[in-house]
Amino acid sequence: MGQSVQEMIAQSKGKKNKQFIEKIIPVILFLIASVSVLTTIGIVLTLVFETVTFFTRVPITDFLFGTTWMPFSNKEQLFGIWPLIAGTLKVTMIAIVVAVPIGISAAIYLSEYASETVRRIVKPVLEVLAGIPTIVYGFFALTFVTPLLQSFFPEIKIFNAISPGIVVGIMIIPMIASLSEDAMSSVPKSIRDGALAMGSTRFEVAWKIIVPAAISGIIASVVLAISRAIGETMIVSLAAGSTPRFDGDFTGSIQTMTAYIVQVSKGDAGYGTTIYYSIYAVGFTLFLFTMAMNLLAGYVSKRFREEY
Repeated sequence: MGQSVQEMIAQSKGKKNKQFIEKIIPVILFLIASVSVLTTIGIVLTLVFETVTFFTRVPITDFLFGTTWMPFSNKEQLFGIWPLIAGTLKVTMIAIVVAVPIGISAAIYLSEYASETVRRIVKPVLEVLAGIPTIVYGFFALTFVTPLLQSFFPEIKIFNAISPGIVVGIMIIPMIASLSEDAMSSVPKSIRDGALAMGSTRFEVAWKIIVPAAISGIIASVVLAISRAIGETMIVSLAAGSTPRFDGDFTGSIQTMTAYIVQVSKGDAGYGTTIYYSIYAVGFTLFLFTMAMNLLAGYVSKRFREEY
């Protein structure tokens, strides 16, 4: 039975509407996808412009090669970045020493030893650590970990690098454990079965077969955890102190790059002052560190990835 003129017109309008939707949807999706890219570009440009302003007032050589950071001095302001970098690296080193063995051990257990029931319970509980606010970790470091350390080592000051380093390490354990476990679980079961069939123990299979096979994912997780530790703010602001020091002492007060940014942002310097612009220079330095860690994680993941 033939269609009426009205039905043909309705069908024609429906087709035009569908064609219009098909054309507009990619544009909308592109704009949504561009938000993160444009935001990143905006952040980078802000850091660059304000950092350039800072370097019009402070020689870049003093910033890069100076070993004294005294922006609040009444006599001569000194902006050598290395004391802040040293403080950041101290906390990061301790965090990695704590997190890497525990995180990888937890990943091996979850991947190779735990039953499916235990894995479904333990892994979410482990990942709950990642959801705890960092300010809570900071108070935990200041009011519990530091007094505990002082009971064994009285020379440790109330503000130090060890306590926040340990707590930052605890905070990044879930990242290492979860990503490493995912990498280990992706290794085919046939490889495990073949090694067990040849007489290897479960530990030998885990340590000599599975870990090397998943090494790209494990290293990538560690590098990303280092990036997370470098950028940690509240824990070090509360428990590490505010004394920039370029030395090897871990027991006294230090200051990290993020802690300095927090200190100035709280109102310790007026808008437009050299100290105000210094937080952008420090932030840009921190950005470079973090970007380098992320690029390294991507390179390692591609360079050592095993295809199965």
